[in-house]
Amino acid sequence: MAKPTISDLAKAAGVSVTTVSHAFSGRRHVDPETRKRIQSLAERIGYHPSSAAVALRSGRTGTIALASSMPFAVAAGPSRLGFLMEIAASAAMSALTRNLALCLIPPHPSAKSYVSAGFDGVILVEPMRDDPVLAHFEQRQTPIVSIGTVPDRPDIPAVDLRSRDTASLLLTHLEEQGCRNVMALVGASQRTSQIESRAAYGAFAQTHGHAPRLLALDEEEGEEIAYRATLAALRDDPRIDGIFAAVDAFASGAVRAAQELGRRIPEDLRLVTRYDGLRAKLSRPPITAVDLHLPDIAERAVELLLDRIDGKPRMIEAAMPELVPRRSSTL
Repeated sequence: MAKPTISDLAKAAGVSVTTVSHAFSGRRHVDPETRKRIQSLAERIGYHPSSAAVALRSGRTGTIALASSMPFAVAAGPSRLGFLMEIAASAAMSALTRNLALCLIPPHPSAKSYVSAGFDGVILVEPMRDDPVLAHFEQRQTPIVSIGTVPDRPDIPAVDLRSRDTASLLLTHLEEQGCRNVMALVGASQRTSQIESRAAYGAFAQTHGHAPRLLALDEEEGEEIAYRATLAALRDDPRIDGIFAAVDAFASGAVRAAQELGRRIPEDLRLVTRYDGLRAKLSRPPITAVDLHLPDIAERAVELLLDRIDGKPRMIEAAMPELVPRRSSTL
């Protein structure tokens, strides 16, 4: 028997070929009951959409990408299960339910294959001001959305991560735990999360009358630079009783430094960090962090990208982050 065609399926379902196409692509609304009936009939008669034919008709590859210029030490780290990978796992599942493949472009100098690859669209994770990855895809006229707003680029659709709210939440927690001399370890990069963390700390110090001690560190050096900077700061000013680390790798370095100096956590020094990943959970003691709701953010970023591809750009604000108190800041 000849393979059933899309026309055969449309006739059997009593709908148009266009409706069948949309039922499988997920790019246009189809009544849920109608979609279910079409898919059930397709399975019964053995119809499978041709990916080559779909690409030829639509002019699309059926593949989207997830990319970041974040330093490897921050985005992945020793476990390879960091911030970027948590987003990637959820985004891949979201894409798959829409019959799309997701290609992860790792944050590593050797990952240059994206130069010649073609994608229907790209989700950028926390791009910085004048980001070279952003410039590359803009030059290729690839639709782009961002997880985290792009500094000075309100024209790029984004899921706003509410980084200032996150930093304020953590700093307020330290204040409530009795900290009166809080130091901040913040990335020196021009990413919105670090720009807003620096602003939140400045406002916090001014409001509460704290002498500001903000260290802007090179994220490329990850845990090691935070270890050295914290070691020097704690030796210089033993009154420091709280540390806000805007990058989880910085928090790991701060814990090492405190332990080397015999500063007990949390009795002598309380510590918090932005991302509730493996570093925070497996640290000794475990580090107070924030649930950023990354699976939901990844899902919404995929939706945002599909809207952008269809010519409907928009901005989305993520849900309010939630504090995850742990032993590093609470007795």
